[in-house]
Amino acid sequence: MSALDATRAALAAEHAAVYGYGVVGARVAPDRRAEATAAHEAHRARRDALRRAVRDLGGAPVVAEAAYALPFPVTGPAGAVRLAAVLEDRVAGVYSDLVRATTGADRREAAAALTEAAVRAVRWRGGDVTFPGLAERV
Repeated sequence: MSALDATRAALAAEHAAVYGYGVVGARVAPDRRAEATAAHEAHRARRDALRRAVRDLGGAPVVAEAAYALPFPVTGPAGAVRLAAVLEDRVAGVYSDLVRATTGADRREAAAALTEAAVRAVRWRGGDVTFPGLAERV
């Protein structure tokens, strides 16, 4: 996968995460709402940075969909927490691809994003996975 393709895939994943955190924020328990807000803001910042990165690589940024299909119905706080963990796992997966496709400062930034997503997933899930971002190894 080229750096441009991997960056565009990461941008698409961030669009989906921003949408998903809108659902999480609406359904999560009040004691975790600040955590959901912080994650939403982090994904928005990453999304904006990835738009610039795609342009810097000579590509056209992918645009957000009007809506995204959720992996399961989210009807309450437990579902919101579960969705947040899934969103972070998915984002970690694309950042894993971006780490493999880039070098230098871009690779360091992708690794930082992968780490952030993995840490958020652990917080939401209450436990870790052996290889965050590498679903085929789990």
